Amino acid sequence: MRLVIARCQVDYVGRLTAHLPMAQRLLLIKADGSVSVHSDDRAYKPLNWMSPPCWLTEDDGRWTVQNKSGEKLLITIDEVLHDSKHELGVEPGLVKDGVEAHLQELLAEHVTTLGEGWTLVRREYPTAIGPVDLMCRDADGVSVAVEIKRRGEIDGVEQLTRYLELLNRDPLLAPVRGVFAAQQIRPQARTLAEDRGIECVVLDYDALRGMDSDEFRLF
Repeated sequence: MRLVIARCQVDYVGRLTAHLPMAQRLLLIKADGSVSVHSDDRAYKPLNWMSPPCWLTEDDGRWTVQNKSGEKLLITIDEVLHDSKHELGVEPGLVKDGVEAHLQELLAEHVTTLGEGWTLVRREYPTAIGPVDLMCRDADGVSVAVEIKRRGEIDGVEQLTRYLELLNRDPLLAPVRGVFAAQQIRPQARTLAEDRGIECVVLDYDALRGMDSDEFRLF
């Protein structure tokens, strides 16, 4: 990861246009190619960003970040105050709490909750950046990666996006589509997921638990 603190101006040119006047900001360049622009007045949300796949070209005093759709993030740099690179290593992914773990178990057992004719391929399907909660096939035999959360936030959508990018490089699996499943999904997370072609499913934990048959249990 590369961290640059610079006095800069930022212009976004694409489906919409946006302008940030000259000011000191943090420029965050991640190993996945994404570039985001941050200020010091908010928690985590960037002022502007370009999601991967995208490409950064650095000229004298000017950065151009462009995606495959031709949209551009133009960063005009007046002064660089800090520029450093750090190797963060492999991300193990978010650790699930008890409810999320049980949701995964229940949904794996009753995968047709997600659609008629669905079958489970594997729980905790391994990738180079961590396991996908469920790998399934839908009624048409298409591979589906399912990420399960108790609360659906933007970081969960980003996590699933990274999984899908890797999985779709595998010719034995591709095309792989994504499902983001949670008990609650925040509007911002839903908007981001749908923009990336990821289906959102709201899970009823109590209903899933009700499917868990006690026919052969002693207690």
